[in-house]
Amino acid sequence: MEKIFEQAMLYDFYGELLKDNQKEVFENYVLDNLSLSEIAEERNISRQAVYDMIKRADRALNEYEDKLHLLEKFLTIKEDVNRIHIISKQLTDSRDRELATQIVSITDKILDEL
Repeated sequence: MEKIFEQAMLYDFYGELLKDNQKEVFENYVLDNLSLSEIAEERNISRQAVYDMIKRADRALNEYEDKLHLLEKFLTIKEDVNRIHIISKQLTDSRDRELATQIVSITDKILDEL
């Protein structure tokens, strides 16, 4: 399951850089959870052709990430904001409750957007 999640995340970041045909097949396989046979039948091509398209798209997405590191940066920022959020919640028990509440509110908003 983790591989599918990683592929979906990479697709979110770099999917628009794929060729239209690759995008459609990759979406069918990763996002729509269709089998190779189902995709092949729908497109009137062989299972091997579908497999090759998915592998090429997956390789391209990973190459983009290797060069640009957008997903890595995103996950790092999300982790840091989450840590700030946890610390801010701990601050709510302290005497500067208003400041802590503002921080929690801001981190809630950021985490929702990420």
